Amino acid sequence: MAYNIIDTISGGFGWLLKQIMFDCDWSQNYFWMLTIVSLLVWGLELAFPWRKNQKAIRRNFWLDAFYMYFNFFLFSSVIYGVYGLIATYLPEDIMSKIAFIDVKAMPVALGLLVFFILNDFAQWFTHVVLHRFEFLWNFHKVHHSIKEMGFAGHLRYHWMENLVYKPLKTLVVMVLIGGEPEQAFIIHFISVAIGHLNHANVKITWGPLKYVFNNSVMHLWHHVKDLPEDRMRGVNFGISLSLWDYIFKTNYIPHDSGDIEIGFGNDEKFPIDSFAKQLIYPIGKED
Repeated sequence: MAYNIIDTISGGFGWLLKQIMFDCDWSQNYFWMLTIVSLLVWGLELAFPWRKNQKAIRRNFWLDAFYMYFNFFLFSSVIYGVYGLIATYLPEDIMSKIAFIDVKAMPVALGLLVFFILNDFAQWFTHVVLHRFEFLWNFHKVHHSIKEMGFAGHLRYHWMENLVYKPLKTLVVMVLIGGEPEQAFIIHFISVAIGHLNHANVKITWGPLKYVFNNSVMHLWHHVKDLPEDRMRGVNFGISLSLWDYIFKTNYIPHDSGDIEIGFGNDEKFPIDSFAKQLIYPIGKED
């Protein structure tokens, strides 16, 4: 068993190396997809800055860039390696037997839409949980320690969040639709782009579609430091879609000037500039 775990984890890192070296199908090359999307959104920040007094290389820019690749690839390589090992011990047709919806039997576009919506709801619900429970919130503070919003802040989060997000997402995908559709990479690409834009220093509202898609104005208020008394556990939890917040009345956008302080209470005590200290900070912490 130990050997198999090591073997699957090594396979995960091999998967990353193949992407870097262009030794894989373009549709599975998440490394360069993330890099290209990041450069494009950064270009938008430079060309159309919302907060014009914010520097192009904002505070913690390089730390957030490190988080971006660490969380998206290095830690995920380990997680997916373990998942791959578990999958080898499951009956081959287990997912098709427990699924409520067979997206693979649907037309491609419809199957991807169903996958996108259900996957996003799982993430929205998990995000709410991270804010509601004190133990989990202490880890989620790493993401909320951002003091200047920018695209790279999208993937700034404590690695422990993967242990909450990924199992719930996997459970939803397995139980409800029997696994990811073959073209799921399209949804992953779109989700990364939306997440980057939500954190970018670019003012985006999507017009009437703001009630469907998350946006940078809405998500900036998710990061606001001073929340109203009746919303102390957070607002605007949407990941790619905003509609869950409007449905469950967790939406909150007092104005769209972009001139608000972000963070959380007593964040002056948080080690904002140190990756190592941020990893150990949440252990045993209480508000």
